Amino acid sequence: MKRTFLAAATAALLLTPGLAQAHRQWMLPSATSLSGAESWVTVDAAISNDLFYFEHFPMPTDGIVVTEPDGETGTIENAAKGRYRSTFDVHLTKPGTYRIASVTKGLMGSYMLNGKRERLPRGTTRDKLASVLPAGATDVQASEASGRNEIFVTLGAPTTNLFTPTGDGIEMVPVTHPNDLVAGEAATFQFLLDGKPASGLKVTLIPGGIRYRDTLGQMDLAADQDGKIAVTWPEPGMYWLNATVGGRREGAGEADAPANQRRASYVTTLEVQAP
Repeated sequence: MKRTFLAAATAALLLTPGLAQAHRQWMLPSATSLSGAESWVTVDAAISNDLFYFEHFPMPTDGIVVTEPDGETGTIENAAKGRYRSTFDVHLTKPGTYRIASVTKGLMGSYMLNGKRERLPRGTTRDKLASVLPAGATDVQASEASGRNEIFVTLGAPTTNLFTPTGDGIEMVPVTHPNDLVAGEAATFQFLLDGKPASGLKVTLIPGGIRYRDTLGQMDLAADQDGKIAVTWPEPGMYWLNATVGGRREGAGEADAPANQRRASYVTTLEVQAP
């Protein structure tokens, strides 16, 4: 029964940003740096095998939050869900950097009741765990999972006030602004896990256009003791960045997945400009 539960949980994680290797969740903005008094950006959002191509699932948009340069909450407009992708627009009316993000958090797990293992209800959070457990439940196993999928778009000059960490999950605190990346130049990003430097965090970078390449072009990096990575961009284009902690070890059986494990993921799309 435990194996059955863990298999189902693994399948559910396909919809969590970055926690599945075959299916990658992403948001792709029509531009990341714009000029003028105001402008619009259109965002494609999907879950696919080939990065930035639409061939699997549309990404849900109901949980996407826009944070404007002054910290106010903006809105997405003209949201539409198709067979393979979702799209929406964001109206940029203030100068500075915007965050467009989908943030998820919850518990996955199970408990024993009358000799049978039952799954925790979907949407269970840590503060509600006790209230959803029926009387007589024993052997409670729960893994906290959080996911953050975000992109940044700048109107005019880049600003940095949106990068104050919340202390929850994996967060990127850029040393180099994510809308000021140039091919051939080095960029540095710091990653935090629940507010502390994510030392040793494994970070993957993959350039778009993999459908037309013989090689994936993947770059695998590990954060230093301060949670920082440095990367020199080999060429201009869009790059998918992913970092995860927790989850089943590669090659491990379902029964080997530890209970009560912290799981977190982070995804962003970065545009690297030509020099």
